[in-house]
Amino acid sequence: MPRCGVEWNGLRRRLSILAMSARSRDLPRRSCLSTPGATEKFLAKAPSVSADMTFLDLEDSVAPLEKVGARKKVVDAIKNLTWDDRVLCVRINAWDTEWTYGDVIEVVGNAGERLDEVMLPKVQSAAEVVALDLLLTQVEKNSGLPVGHIGIEAQIETARGLINVEEICAASPRLETVIFGPADFAASMEMPVLTGGVQVPEYPGDHFHYVFSKILMAGRANGLQVIDGPYLYVRDLDGLRDFARRTRVLGYDGKWALTPDQAAVLNEVYSPTQEQFDRAWDLLEAYRKATEEERKGAVMFGDEMIDEASRKMALKFVTRGERAGLSRSPSSEA
Repeated sequence: MPRCGVEWNGLRRRLSILAMSARSRDLPRRSCLSTPGATEKFLAKAPSVSADMTFLDLEDSVAPLEKVGARKKVVDAIKNLTWDDRVLCVRINAWDTEWTYGDVIEVVGNAGERLDEVMLPKVQSAAEVVALDLLLTQVEKNSGLPVGHIGIEAQIETARGLINVEEICAASPRLETVIFGPADFAASMEMPVLTGGVQVPEYPGDHFHYVFSKILMAGRANGLQVIDGPYLYVRDLDGLRDFARRTRVLGYDGKWALTPDQAAVLNEVYSPTQEQFDRAWDLLEAYRKATEEERKGAVMFGDEMIDEASRKMALKFVTRGERAGLSRSPSSEA
């Protein structure tokens, strides 16, 4: 009986997703640019930065006395700046503050249809996502937006949030991504570090490997994109590249960028190379021919035996490459 309930919930979620806007759900998020919502200079520059996703921040980068005033600046930026096709998001304040409902009502209620998502920080339970979903529905109805237009990004930044991450990722059909917040998580775990989101040389391995894997599994099980948080040494681009490769290898879709230079590095790291993209296409073509024309379940592809699992892996490379704007080389097609 419990299994039937799980399967029904999964079906209900898939049907709900079909009823909602898919504009931002499937767009790439290799680089997710953080932009302070109270600083007009940074807001004005954000559309010109080559990032897959931009979020205008009302949380940690905005001082408490500036939070209410920043809402209008963020709305003006969304409505009046020239944005391309990127994902556009606003990070609101967490539910344990006095600003959350006002952020949603004032920003979502006035920004118009160009706003794709809101990001909820420091999520600790599925109930927090459900509460945001319900509030968004009311605001959409009152502002003339299609119900379900605004997606949700959930940020995992505490020990309790990590413990509950499976339930959080299944909490609402509005969810599009789950994000790891390393600095607040390090503080929550009382790690003896002063900088989050960087390597810890004293640890014999990757001190966040379990965290990365747990969040990734929860996100993928619910059809979400999965994003790593910021690398705080903003001038150390080699360090950023090395650090980002860890989550890229695990299967993450992207990472936060704090500067235009960081965004450029991340666009490269989280994209397949042209050679990988072409090889994936060749593998798919060889497997299609083997299964459909020769009726074989496995076949040699160069020195490699390929089968259905190989097809699934290659398809992921092609999907990720197409998200990044790659197209198959003419020589490969021939």
